[in-house]
Amino acid sequence: MLEKFQDIKGRLGVPRLIIIGFVLLLFIIAYATGMAIGPLVSASLVRIGMNGILVLAMVPTIAAGVGLNFGLSVGILCGLVGALLSMEVGFQGFSGFFTAILFSLPLAVLAGWAYASLLNKVKGQEMMVGTYVGFSTVAVMCIFWLLAPFKNPEMIWAYGGQGLRYTLTLDNYFGKVLNNFLLVSIGQWEFPLGLLGFFGLLCLFIHLFFRTKVGMAVKAAGANPRFAEASGIDPDRTRTVGVILSTVLGAIGIIVYAQSYGFLQLYMAPQMMGFPAVAAILIGGASLRDARIPHVLLGTALFQTLLTIALPVTSRVIEGDISEVARLIISNGMILYALTRRDGREVA
Repeated sequence: MLEKFQDIKGRLGVPRLIIIGFVLLLFIIAYATGMAIGPLVSASLVRIGMNGILVLAMVPTIAAGVGLNFGLSVGILCGLVGALLSMEVGFQGFSGFFTAILFSLPLAVLAGWAYASLLNKVKGQEMMVGTYVGFSTVAVMCIFWLLAPFKNPEMIWAYGGQGLRYTLTLDNYFGKVLNNFLLVSIGQWEFPLGLLGFFGLLCLFIHLFFRTKVGMAVKAAGANPRFAEASGIDPDRTRTVGVILSTVLGAIGIIVYAQSYGFLQLYMAPQMMGFPAVAAILIGGASLRDARIPHVLLGTALFQTLLTIALPVTSRVIEGDISEVARLIISNGMILYALTRRDGREVA
């Protein structure tokens, strides 16, 4: 029994065991206080599906040797523009959803290339530079939201007839198309198979990509740039591929997030969206040099489940809401934990 526990401890690590134990404790408290477990699990599954692709976007940059993509907001903004263009032309349902992705892809590729070109000039400082690139891009886009020539009356301010609103509803467009697709209900339990399936397909795509010649070159250059260069691989090119792929996933991820949430949020809303994704993949066991699909799945499940059930359970047990405090502690604590490690090992 002890040997089995040691094996599990070696595979997951102490931090993940502690978080898993805390999540289980919250479920036990919820059951003991008479709360329905089904709705809590169902809400957690929805949050896993709606946030998972944003977490998946961290894998290509880590594999390429760029590190954690704190500039994920660049891809998110491309996805928002694609969604707005889809709404402007009036597409609805799955047509609107896939049109939004189609519109965002060329923007994400172009923005990812420009972002990668900058990161290739500041090697060793990618995460810090990426953070400020994300912040500044979000600020610049605030001007675009005010001046963009959109005409859809559901999107622009009624007073003046120009400038996009802060929050746009997707009910008449592609809101919850994935959530309601293949939704299985068993009593109080709901399983959004369409949403989770789309997340799973993109995980499979990334897994297969890193088995291709280009994907293996990206991983080789990220692991050892000098050896890769001696083998005829251009590290700057593979870093660019990784950043572009991460930016594309960020654009797709925000569209999936928005359709599940039911709203598009503009202006300063995307500024901090990269940080929960960073925290989730670190909770899953990724390091600054190694990130795989299991890290994405485990980290997203733990992080989103914890945030989902923290509010109702703590509200039932004590008076007051500490869910935001818990979110900040987990997010920033896990980021700090990653930055105090070297080559995937804890610093002594």
